[in-house]
Amino acid sequence: MAESAVTVYQGGTLAQQVLSTAPEGMLIAPVWRRIAAFAIDVIAMVLLLHVMTRFMFLEILINWNYLTGGARYIATFAMNWAIFFASLWLYWKYTGRAYGRSLGQRAFRIAIVHDNGTLLEKHHFGPRAFHKLRYLIPVLGWLFGLMDALKARSKKAEYRTSIDVNNHTVAAVDWSLPSDTRLNLK
Repeated sequence: MAESAVTVYQGGTLAQQVLSTAPEGMLIAPVWRRIAAFAIDVIAMVLLLHVMTRFMFLEILINWNYLTGGARYIATFAMNWAIFFASLWLYWKYTGRAYGRSLGQRAFRIAIVHDNGTLLEKHHFGPRAFHKLRYLIPVLGWLFGLMDALKARSKKAEYRTSIDVNNHTVAAVDWSLPSDTRLNLK
């Protein structure tokens, strides 16, 4: 016998249907917002570093020929990549501690909260920022990002990326959170 064409609406928001601990009315942030917020954060930090180094940072960062130029050039290239990763890790860690999210996430009204809708404690932002660095690895970062973008669109993965799963977090739309949580987001 064929399955019924009629489905019964179970009620609640998508977050409530997927996460049993989600508070009433919490909405999960769409993938496009998460990607755009990440891109804004990276572009802003790279532009700041580029200006601070008198417009040399990007030239060295993307020039793989430095690896064939001798020890001094290899050291310069490696140092630029180390500064790139360290600055973004520090940016995500300390904007998270100060504002509960990065400035890109704030611009797109994304709040990073626990599965139950409560705010993250300060010690959660360091590991979360470190996990986000995987998206910046040349070539592999695109693959990690694509896999996580697909997970964030999947009901089976609870609309969460591997970073969310590892850190027990959810990217929610900030205005959909309970009022006591919303008031504590800056």
